[in-house]
Amino acid sequence: MKNLANCTPREFIVQTNKIRKKVSDWLTLTGIMEIRKRLPVIPVDASVEDRHKAMAEQSRKNLSAMFDAIMDEHPQESVELLGMLCFIEPKDLDNYKMSDLFGAFNELLNCEEVVGFFTSLMRLVTNDTSST
Repeated sequence: MKNLANCTPREFIVQTNKIRKKVSDWLTLTGIMEIRKRLPVIPVDASVEDRHKAMAEQSRKNLSAMFDAIMDEHPQESVELLGMLCFIEPKDLDNYKMSDLFGAFNELLNCEEVVGFFTSLMRLVTNDTSST
């Protein structure tokens, strides 16, 4: 199955730009960046251990809220974004099973260059320099 790890350079550039735009819209839609900013209320006199516990608990809550936003509130948009990694059009997604995509995703995740490229794009998005 074609994916970003095994496509031509031109296909890679064109598709990653499409994905960059989609990710920017998806982050806004899901509110993930705002969820990440949620901090716990920590009393001023809290011990270092209590502060760490509060931060860990808030991190768990934030992660759960992000998964809810991705999987419960916006599953269609999330799956479309995943499909873009394998050049699958949204209308064709239902022709695949997740097991069909696991190999392609695994290949993609094990490609350091692709992961590094997307990490760089994510930095651009979080720094608000990826205007569409």
